Amino acid sequence: MSHKFLSSVFAAATAILAVSFAVAPSSARAQEWTGQATIYGWGAGVGGDFTPRAGAPTLSFDKSLSEVLEDLDAALFVTGLARRGDLVLFGDFTYSSSSREGRVPPGIPASGEVTLRALTLAAGKRFDIDGGATIDVMGGLRGWSLDGKVSVPLAGVSLAPEQTFVDPIIALRVNTPLADRWSVLSYVDIGGFGVGSEMTWQAAITANYQATENVYLSFGYRHLFVDYRDGGTEFEGSMTGPLAGVTWRF
Repeated sequence: MSHKFLSSVFAAATAILAVSFAVAPSSARAQEWTGQATIYGWGAGVGGDFTPRAGAPTLSFDKSLSEVLEDLDAALFVTGLARRGDLVLFGDFTYSSSSREGRVPPGIPASGEVTLRALTLAAGKRFDIDGGATIDVMGGLRGWSLDGKVSVPLAGVSLAPEQTFVDPIIALRVNTPLADRWSVLSYVDIGGFGVGSEMTWQAAITANYQATENVYLSFGYRHLFVDYRDGGTEFEGSMTGPLAGVTWRF
């Protein structure tokens, strides 16, 4: 991960935390912090089209779940949430890597790799709704690191650019209790708006089971999309697939 990417993410985190504490109500500041951390295994490969630079061949990625698992070309992500009163702080780190062999026009053999890293940081306010459900309304930033490689041996072409950029996002997170020990967590965000990428969005839904007082097990599905274009580099793709996770609350 490049120094530029880390610097951008650190600046984003500092700004979000500063604003969050500045606008946090006094009642929230007087309460105790609570939090949770979750690690997920994600059966997701990269799907989409990648052009490393202007004039270079475009490589298409499209892997079914069976292909992803067969190649061990999966992904993982870690999320964290901290709350004090109705102040909510949220973070998510995602990693995915996918490789592909195929052909580029007019039928020349080619291969490629795409590795995506994304760090989302957001803050907002929690609202209680009917039936014990809660909704978190948040705003924040998502920093990206995109590493790609396209090789066309017969043409003597091998390109491996790296791109880092940061997107603003808005997000909703809804936690709905279903029955004793069971709940559903839904999350959606959208961003980019031409600032870093043209657009980025994601949606995830999980069914959660409370195994012990502090441990939860989750199963669900997640989709993360980005459309990035800059200086001839283009990537329009997504990571999507089923997930399983373990949460520890503290």
